[in-house]
Amino acid sequence: MTHAADVVDLLAGLAPDHPLRLIRDLRPDARANAQRSFEALLEPAEPGAFTYAERYAVAAFVARLHGSDRAAAFYADLLGDADAALVPVIDRAARQGATAGPTGTYREPGLAAESVATDPWTPDAATRDAVGPRLAAALAHAHLLVIRPRESSPDALRALGAAGWTPDEIVSLSQLIAFLAFQLRVAWGLAVLAAQPVTAPADPARTASTPDPAGAAR
Repeated sequence: MTHAADVVDLLAGLAPDHPLRLIRDLRPDARANAQRSFEALLEPAEPGAFTYAERYAVAAFVARLHGSDRAAAFYADLLGDADAALVPVIDRAARQGATAGPTGTYREPGLAAESVATDPWTPDAATRDAVGPRLAAALAHAHLLVIRPRESSPDALRALGAAGWTPDEIVSLSQLIAFLAFQLRVAWGLAVLAAQPVTAPADPARTASTPDPAGAAR
C-alpha cells in the first residue's frame, strides 16, 4: 500500500502547481525521506501484528490531538478503508482527550517550577469496549506522548506490554507518534505559508547597494 501523492503536500493543501511544491523540490532527499517514513510506519508491506487499522487509528487520534482537521480527516479516511466501525469511536475518543499541551510534571528539580499538572487520560469504558485493550493502551500512550511527554516513563511502556504490545511493536508505535508530530508540523507550516498574500518581486535591476529613489525623496 503506497500513496502516489506526496502526503505532506496533501496535508498542507498545496495545489499541484503551487510554488511551495517547487521549493520543496529543492530538497529532494527531505521530501523523499518524509514520504518513505510515512510508508514505513503507516503502510509497510508487512504490517505484522501492528495492523493497518491500528496504525491509522493512532494517526487519526494523534492528528485530532494536534488540532489538524485536514490530517484527522485524511487518516480517518484511511481508517475507514481498514475498519469503518472504528472511525466514529476514534474521533469521539480524540475529542474527549483534546486539551492544550504539552503539559505535565517535570522530574528534574530545576524544572519543577515550570510543571503544569494535567490528569492522565485513558479511554473511557465505551471506547475500551469498542477498540479492545490493545488499541486502548495505544491511544493512552499516544495521548501521553502528545500532551504529557515529560511524564513518559518505563511504567507507560510496561502498560503497553501488559496490553499485548511486543517490544518491537512498542518501538514502532512510538516512532509513528513521533513521526506524526514532525509531519503535521511541516504540513501546518506549509499551509500557513500558502495562505500568505503574494508580494511583488523586487526590481531585478536594483541591488542592495542601489539607493532607493523613494527613500531619497523623503
